[in-house]
Amino acid sequence: MSQDGAQADATEEEESEELKKFRQQWREEVQRKKGESLRSVEVVPTESSISTSKQTHRPSSSLEVPHVEVAKLLAPLGNPPSASSSTFISNGSIPARRNALAIYKQAVKCEQASELDEALRLYRQAFRMDPDVDRMYFREETQAALVASSSSAGTLGHKKTTSADHASDAVTPDAKASTAPSVRVQHIDRTAKGGLATVLRGFPEVLKFEPEDETASTPIEVLPDELLVSIISFLGTSAIERFGTVSRKARVVTLDSTIWRALVEAIYKPPQIPPEETIADLLDQHGEDYRRTFIEQPRVRLDGVYIAVCHYVREGHSENAWVNISHLITYHRYLRFYPNGQVISLLANEEHEPQQIITVLRPTLRMKGFFIGSWRLEGTTIYITDLVDPSNSFARYAFQMTLQLRSRPLGRWNRLDFEGYDSVNIGTGEATPLALKNERPFWFSKVKSYSTKVE
Repeated sequence: MSQDGAQADATEEEESEELKKFRQQWREEVQRKKGESLRSVEVVPTESSISTSKQTHRPSSSLEVPHVEVAKLLAPLGNPPSASSSTFISNGSIPARRNALAIYKQAVKCEQASELDEALRLYRQAFRMDPDVDRMYFREETQAALVASSSSAGTLGHKKTTSADHASDAVTPDAKASTAPSVRVQHIDRTAKGGLATVLRGFPEVLKFEPEDETASTPIEVLPDELLVSIISFLGTSAIERFGTVSRKARVVTLDSTIWRALVEAIYKPPQIPPEETIADLLDQHGEDYRRTFIEQPRVRLDGVYIAVCHYVREGHSENAWVNISHLITYHRYLRFYPNGQVISLLANEEHEPQQIITVLRPTLRMKGFFIGSWRLEGTTIYITDLVDPSNSFARYAFQMTLQLRSRPLGRWNRLDFEGYDSVNIGTGEATPLALKNERPFWFSKVKSYSTKVE
């Protein structure tokens, strides 16, 4: 190799070393300046930001995410973060942030109009201009919703019902209208226990009815919650619970204690409970929750009839010795309970179908197997006594039953199991047990014509 070639190689090596050192210094300088710029960003923390900062997800500015994932962040398509969440300040200038927010809003409109390609393009553009544009959008939408709600009707925080609240319920509607301020109650009493309480803890503080179609109106949202509760009070319990499955707002409204207090006070009195027991005692057993009391406290259903379908086999007569004939005999027992402690019992054979009996099953009925007596409930045990035939004033015997009240599922109280059936000598009071080998459980059947809304 010539001397000139060796010098050229040495020169290239020196330049390569200098180039490497320059690049290294340049990288360090860039990293240092980048670190200073990040530290210069001012972040205003709040109490909620401290508790939620670990859970906050900041999307990448490149936004290499499908538009479907971005759509989950949109306020119109989901539940926006609370207004108390952390406050973020972007590195960009105020005009740049406003431009990014305007582009983000346009992207939301495009997505709602199903223009997904255009929406994705605008999302990417907005996030390149400001990585925190989605949080600004959520914050602005939440504040606007709160302002609109408070200006239209005002808000009140949720509170537990107290004795003062119950006393205020006794005031006449005219008196309430003249004394109560014009305030929209955003939260009804959320008193609940067990699994339902866990679900309610996940509900947002501000609830409203929202249509499935975002462009449609929701007239029910205009109604004050107090009026909505009053309307629901006219429904049966099954309808109330079905309404509660419509939305979160409907679920909370149906938990209002005034709805269930009226039902509990109308039902739980003798003979449904012993004379020495009061509703206050029942509430103590069920955590001061009227709805839970109504569901869990045993009660005899008065809005229908309990029916037992019984069978037995009777051997028949045959002229052929090689042929055996058996007859399946079906009969029905009916029990209808009244709130005054009266009960009517009917034993009818298969000639009388239940559809025929139910329409005429009342104290004025007179037919074979018909009895009228008294009933009382103690715990889950029903005692039926003094069952006599009203058409026979010289009867020497009466009957009495002991039944166990059960619920399948919980809250229905729709089954009665025989525990005892006795014949009682009216003169001596001596009770003789009767065989129950063919008897079957009673199952409840609701009858609309039996004039009560409780289900």
